[in-house]
Amino acid sequence: METTLRGVGVSHGVAIGEVRHMGTAVLEPPAKQIPAEEAEREQQRARQAVDAVAADLTARGNLAGGEAQAVLEAQALMAQDPELMADVDRRVAVGSSAERAVYDAFAAYRELLANAGEYLAGRVADLDDVRNRIVARLLGVPMPGVPDSDEPYVLVARDLAPADTALLDPTLVLGFVTEEGGPTSHSAILARALGVPAVVALPGAGEIAEGTLIAVDGSSGEVFVHPTEERRAALEAAAAERKAALAAATGPGATADGHKVPLLANIGGPADVAAAIEAGAEGVGLFRTEFLFLDDSKNAPSEEKQVEAYRQVLEAFPEGRVVVRVLDAGADKPLDFLTPGDEPNPALGVRGLRTLLDHPEVLRTQLTALAKAAEGLPVHLEVMAPMVADRADAKAFADACREAGLRAKYGAMVEIPSAALRARSVLREVEFLSLGTNDLAQYTFAADRQVGAVSRLQDPWQPALLDLVALSAEAARAEGKSCGVCGEAASDPLLACVLTGLGVTSLSMGAASIPYVRASLAKFTLAQCERAAAAARAADSADEARNAAQAVLSGE
Repeated sequence: METTLRGVGVSHGVAIGEVRHMGTAVLEPPAKQIPAEEAEREQQRARQAVDAVAADLTARGNLAGGEAQAVLEAQALMAQDPELMADVDRRVAVGSSAERAVYDAFAAYRELLANAGEYLAGRVADLDDVRNRIVARLLGVPMPGVPDSDEPYVLVARDLAPADTALLDPTLVLGFVTEEGGPTSHSAILARALGVPAVVALPGAGEIAEGTLIAVDGSSGEVFVHPTEERRAALEAAAAERKAALAAATGPGATADGHKVPLLANIGGPADVAAAIEAGAEGVGLFRTEFLFLDDSKNAPSEEKQVEAYRQVLEAFPEGRVVVRVLDAGADKPLDFLTPGDEPNPALGVRGLRTLLDHPEVLRTQLTALAKAAEGLPVHLEVMAPMVADRADAKAFADACREAGLRAKYGAMVEIPSAALRARSVLREVEFLSLGTNDLAQYTFAADRQVGAVSRLQDPWQPALLDLVALSAEAARAEGKSCGVCGEAASDPLLACVLTGLGVTSLSMGAASIPYVRASLAKFTLAQCERAAAAARAADSADEARNAAQAVLSGE
C-alpha cells in the first residue's frame, strides 16, 4: 500500500528507486586501559590517523571542486584542530587507547558546543563525520559512507556529511532522503549544485526498509513509499513535462509579458563559474568570498592571491554583473585570526560586517584586491556587505569602499529584520539591497538554519518573511534602486514568481536551479505574479501561502 511522507524538498527533480541506507556509523570503541609505556605509540597512531583523514578530505575536495572543496577543506582543518589533538594526547597519557581518546575528545567538544548554545552546533554532522572517519581508520574497519552498489538507488540516511554529499555519483544515486538537516545546510546546498533530487528533515526516514521502492519529489518534499503505478506514471510525466519546459526556456530571465528578471548565480569561487555559464547565468548575484579565507584559518590570504581569484571570476562575465560579498566570517565560519573564540552565541555576536569593522585592515585589503582585479575589465562590479543592521553600518561600509578607491556599486545584504524594516534609511548610504533569505529567516523566527527540528520556520514561504521581502523591495523602488534575492528562496521556481510579484528586481541561486526558475517565470505575466504574491502574503502559514500562490498561478 502506498504511503506518503512529507519532509522539506531542497533540490528539484523526481527520483524513483530502491532504498539503500548509509553505512553504519562507527561503533563506540571499548574503554580499555593501556600500559604507560604504550602511550607514545598510541599518540603517534592518533596523529597518523588524523593526518590521513585530513588528507583524504582534502583530496575529496580537490576532486569535487567548487563550494564542496571549501567545505571539505574546512572539515580537514576541523580534524587537525590543535586543541582537539592536545585533548587526545592528554587522554592517551592517562591510559586511553588512541581510538577511545579520539572518540571521547570529540564527544567532549560536541557537548561543549551544545551546552554553550553555540551556533556551531549546527555543524554537528560534520564533526561526527570527522570523528567516525578517524576512529574507523584506527580500528581498521571500513569508513562510514555511501554504500557500494552497481545499480542506481535512492540513498537514505540520518544525515549526510559534506564528505559524502560532495562525491555522490548522480548516475548511481538517483536522489537522497535524510531525517535531519534543513534547507540551508551544507548537504542541501551541495545537492542543489549536483542537481540531485533531495528531501531533508523527513521524520521516520531511517525506518524505511532496505530495498523498498520509493519515489522522491525534491520540489514538494513528498516521499511516496511503495508508490502505485499511477503515482509513478504521474511523477514521470511531470518530470518529462518539466524537462521539456526547461529545454524550451532560453535566454535572459523574464515573465511571459517581457518583464525582465535577471537570473544570476551564487558561486564560491572560480571553480563554480563553468556550471554558472552552462546554466545561462546572466552574471553572479553572490560571490561568497569567505571560501578563499577557509584555506588557512590562521592567516588571511594575500592581496595577490585574492586579486587572482577575483579576476578569474570577473573575466568570465564580460559586460555582465558580478556581485561580490565581502568576507562573512563568524558564527559557522570561524577564522582563528579574526573571530572571537569565546562568544556564548556567535550568531548574535561579532560576525559579518561587524568583524570587518573591528579589523579594518582585512576589509581594506579585500576591497583593494577587488579594485585591482576589476582594472581594465568591462564587467559591472558590485560589492556588498553582510549582516548590515542599520544606516550606520551601511555608511561605514560605503566609506571603506570609497577610501579603498573601489569603482563599483556599494550594497547591503538584508539578513537582519532591522535592515528590512528600515530599508529606505539603509538605501540612503548604498546603491542596492540583496536579501539573504536564509539568515533573514533565521533571525526573524529565532530558528537556527541548521537544525531540522525547526525547519518549518526556515521555510521561505513563511508570510512574515514575505512581508520583510516586500518592505525591502518597496523601499528600493521608492529610492529608484535595485533589490535582489540571493538566498535559497530564489531557487524555488514557484516562489521565484512570488518574489517577482513582490517587486524583487533580480534572483540569484545555485546554477542547477536557473533553468527551472527561467522556465517558471516564462509561463506567467507580471500581473499574475503580483496576484500570487498578494495571495501568499494574505495567508497565515507557509503551506497556506504556497497553496494560495499555486492556486492563483494555476487559474483555480
